[in-house]
Amino acid sequence: MKRTFCVILALLMVLVATGCQNSNKRKPIELTLSSEDSEEILRAAGIHLPPADEAAGAGTVVKWYSWINLFENYSEDEIVQTGYYTFREKYGGKINWIETTYDDRNNDLATLILTGDSPDMTNASTAMHATFPMNVIKDMYLPVDDWIDYENDPLWKEMRDAGEYYVLGGKHFAIVYDLTFKDVMPYNRRVMTEYGYDDPWQMYLNDEWTWDVFYEMCLDFNDPDSDRFAVDGWYVTCSLVEESTGHYIIERDENGHYYANLDDPVIERAHDLIYNLAKNDCIYRVGNNYWGINSYGGSASNYGYRVKDGLTLFWPCDDEGFVRPVEELKRTFGDVTEGEFMICPLPRDPNGDGVYYLNAMPDAFNIIKGAKNPDGAVLLAMCTRFKIMDPTVVRIDRKQLMEKYYWTDEMLEAWDECMRLVRENVRLYYTGNLTDNVEQLYNQFDWGVMRTGGANTFTQIREQNRETLQYYLDELNDEIDNYIYEADLNG
Repeated sequence: MKRTFCVILALLMVLVATGCQNSNKRKPIELTLSSEDSEEILRAAGIHLPPADEAAGAGTVVKWYSWINLFENYSEDEIVQTGYYTFREKYGGKINWIETTYDDRNNDLATLILTGDSPDMTNASTAMHATFPMNVIKDMYLPVDDWIDYENDPLWKEMRDAGEYYVLGGKHFAIVYDLTFKDVMPYNRRVMTEYGYDDPWQMYLNDEWTWDVFYEMCLDFNDPDSDRFAVDGWYVTCSLVEESTGHYIIERDENGHYYANLDDPVIERAHDLIYNLAKNDCIYRVGNNYWGINSYGGSASNYGYRVKDGLTLFWPCDDEGFVRPVEELKRTFGDVTEGEFMICPLPRDPNGDGVYYLNAMPDAFNIIKGAKNPDGAVLLAMCTRFKIMDPTVVRIDRKQLMEKYYWTDEMLEAWDECMRLVRENVRLYYTGNLTDNVEQLYNQFDWGVMRTGGANTFTQIREQNRETLQYYLDELNDEIDNYIYEADLNG
């Protein structure tokens, strides 16, 4: 009786939450492409994708679960997601966005599964938004091997290596449709010129874009008394410490076990950079609140806030922060129509191996346990993969960036270069969905130097927490082993 009451109460909470979200939800609009582009996409889809009358999942509605809507549009000034466009136009499919919040996404999903109201699919990652491995261990996702053949299917085999990240107990738990970069370094060229700095993109092309150059620019730019801080954003430490080095505080071995990499001199050298930035007040803060970030308010549309005003010099972030409509970008990073906005790779370690590292980001979907329409979800994933691999659709997507978002050839060149760096030297960031105790302790290693304003060094943090981290990692690895044992036992 008690269990029944709890289930009913949980269901009521979901219904109330859903009702509240739906009452405030913006209504999507249906953008279209030119008849010429539409015909070209559908013609290319006929080569790579199954006929509409043979495709499982055609004509269905896919319940998409996330804190963001990757598929639909809400404004005329946005670009069309051509994968979803293909799903809609060729197969008559649609999505129903089951909205959650970023902080509540895992708990909300567990409740939906428990009450038998599972959505069909959600977004997977390997970084801050990660859902692997713990959500798999908690039995929240289905293996995708019945639908996705990474070994032999021409649509998927280029994603085979990235798909291995999501293997647990010999099964794949994500549909990887692309491999892209995580954080790069957006900036405002007008501000760079006003302060007399060399352009970071040009310095990168000349192999001069190093931590030392970056640091000297930050020191020169900084003026806390005028509320001017060189660096801001959520990803300052992880981008400079673990992404630009290609080395990670927590690594994963070939058996799927996690281990600490605390004595790596490259990691320590990178944290020295963070320490010096923090001690010299180069990182944005509010009074003594070193957790203050100007984007605070949640939305990626706030990323880059104050860069256009010359009060922030660098705001490292992923493409969610800057692949945006012109007016949104103008409000934060600067006016792209005036040539103000630009991106470049992260600076490299001047004492390293000479390689510019970027973190690889598998773009992927999970099929949720209890999904009512997994075939529709897989078909939508196929359409999303199609838009990445077909040169016709790639050209149309680039044209959209140029015509609607006013990207220049040079911006696309920088984008292509970042993609090349990722794909030629794949590095994966493994934290983001580990046990709570590992996550909390990892945050001390990742954020501790920066968020104490340099009051603690990485060496101090490491020695204070080394044994505890190892203990928690051992516990995590035991959970993984137990999951694999149970999976083998149950076939």
